[in-house]
Amino acid sequence: MEFILLMYDDATDQHASNSAESWDTYLQSLRASGSFDGGSSVGLGVKFRKGMPDQRATGEWNGFIRVRANDLGDARRFLIGNPVYEAGGTVEIRELPPDE
Repeated sequence: MEFILLMYDDATDQHASNSAESWDTYLQSLRASGSFDGGSSVGLGVKFRKGMPDQRATGEWNGFIRVRANDLGDARRFLIGNPVYEAGGTVEIRELPPDE
């Protein structure tokens, strides 16, 4: 199964959640797990809806990581060492069901 981890911009320790060293260590551990399928930080954006004026996208989350796991419980292991989670921030885990 595939999952996406959404990192929110609400860590109580912003310095720790943005530490390049912590992210390098975390990403190395994800790669070593063999279950890492990529990810990225996410910048500013605009929301579009047909027939409606454009709106600035709210910046609640600012990055994502895609992983493979047996189930949601198994995917929780990817919280360990996540700089946002470890710094008191929110990480949301969502299943990416296969499209048929």
